[in-house]
Amino acid sequence: MSEIKKAWYKEMSVYQIWTRSFCDGNGDGIGDLKGVLSKLDYIKSLGVDAIWFSPIYASPQKDYGYDISDYRDIAPEYGTLEDFKAVLDGAHERGLKVIMDLVVNHTSDQHKWFKESLKGADNPYHDYYIWRKGKGKNPPNNWKSTFPGPAWEYNEELDEYYLHLFAVEQPDLNMDNPAVRNEVKDIMRFWLDMGVDGFREDVITYISKREGLPNGFPLPVACGMEHFTCGPHLHEYLSEFNDEVLSQYDCMTVGEAPMMTPDTALKFIDESEGKKPVLNMMFNFQHMEADCMITNFIVTKFNLKKLKKVMTTWQTKLYGKGWNALYLENHDQPRIISRFGSEKFRVESGKMLATMYICQSGTPFIYQGQEIGMTSIRLPNLSMYKDVATHNTYDIFKKFGFPHENIMKRAMYASRDNGRTPVQWSDKKNAGFTTADEPWFYINPNYTEVNVEQAENDPNSILNYYRKLLKFRKENEIVIYGDFKEHFHDSDKLYVYERNYEGKRMLVVCSFSDTIERFTAPKGFDLAKGKVVLGNYDELNSGFDSFNLRPYETKVFLFD
Repeated sequence: MSEIKKAWYKEMSVYQIWTRSFCDGNGDGIGDLKGVLSKLDYIKSLGVDAIWFSPIYASPQKDYGYDISDYRDIAPEYGTLEDFKAVLDGAHERGLKVIMDLVVNHTSDQHKWFKESLKGADNPYHDYYIWRKGKGKNPPNNWKSTFPGPAWEYNEELDEYYLHLFAVEQPDLNMDNPAVRNEVKDIMRFWLDMGVDGFREDVITYISKREGLPNGFPLPVACGMEHFTCGPHLHEYLSEFNDEVLSQYDCMTVGEAPMMTPDTALKFIDESEGKKPVLNMMFNFQHMEADCMITNFIVTKFNLKKLKKVMTTWQTKLYGKGWNALYLENHDQPRIISRFGSEKFRVESGKMLATMYICQSGTPFIYQGQEIGMTSIRLPNLSMYKDVATHNTYDIFKKFGFPHENIMKRAMYASRDNGRTPVQWSDKKNAGFTTADEPWFYINPNYTEVNVEQAENDPNSILNYYRKLLKFRKENEIVIYGDFKEHFHDSDKLYVYERNYEGKRMLVVCSFSDTIERFTAPKGFDLAKGKVVLGNYDELNSGFDSFNLRPYETKVFLFD
């Protein structure tokens, strides 16, 4: 095991902004950069160190910004480049770094490159994308999109198909073309030269496809993934981006990678002696499958043992080698209290979940609204959903014979739209999100009780707990750089682990039960010698090594 290398990106915590639903600054019902600018002091007050923007580039918004039509401009509904520069300067003035989303597996079909590619094989932009002739009347291979449906779209004029691993409006770029890689490097330089501090790299492990594009193992969704996940030239291309651009700047990168495991992640983020990482961190999805299989729509009962196994494995396998990216919510996930916690015990479980992941080793990411305990909205009618993946998943489940009521039950639990409702700023009209008559999307009816204004005025709110928790992390290196050891791994109610660093010891106790659970300290711990530094109930430490944990209770003990 290598000695832990210190770095600024390891010590920071990140606040993710999905701009469309964050705050409307011009009264048109859509969140925008002026709205973000107005809330920079609030973001700073949380104790975070950086903002990560989900895509705010020019886009037809078929997949809400992940279909980019111009990498060097801002979507008009969000503002202008000048608005972005004002936010960037305002963030930097407050000591906040700014991370952009880099989406280079695919573009929008409205991007000028793709429009040029439609002019035929003689056009140099044709080879910017993956165009192929069909096999008779069939597509080039049997690959399926990760947004359920075929991965190939036929163009009658060209008599060719183009590959799209996501929505039909998101054609995949041909990263094997050196001209495309040069475009990516130029895009990186454009934003880094402006002052941006790094990138979250969207589905970055899909950018290299296997030569010949062979048929994949027949699956109803993402068929062919063995040929486009961590493809043959992925490390080579990431090294190229790193060597020629990223290494020239003081910036950070975090990859997003479906089907990622710790062993695979280390191929890209291992910073051990003699290793050369091509990314700083890697997001994974494994722990988000504690209540589902493969996709959120294949819902299972929440399984704490499953969650613990994944999180503990990432903690132990990466420690001293690579760095973890910690999250429980983002724009692709329903609200975590509604999944792994309890809406009945919203405040208690919200604080416990925050403690559980932020006290682990890694850089924590907090998604807008998570810090006040927002919950899933559970829209009852398909027509109410705007997310393209929800509609595509509905269609595929329908084809497999699932009744409408069953699919809608799944959508109400699993749709990404659950995490995309406007941030609830107050109990006023439209939750204080917009002064328009109608916001762009539905607001959760519980905004009258769950909102920032209410939370600011309640010293025991989830919001103020996040502030306390992030302050504790910043002031105690054990939380950032300590090792990790799990206790009671067979428990299906408790997640208990310890951290150790430079003679200090920390014990984190988290109950995932809605009833009282008996807790006895692990062997080797004398709780009377420890100090309770965090907890979501009244801070009463009896000094005993065995006591009752109340529903969703968490306690953090620190030992000198």
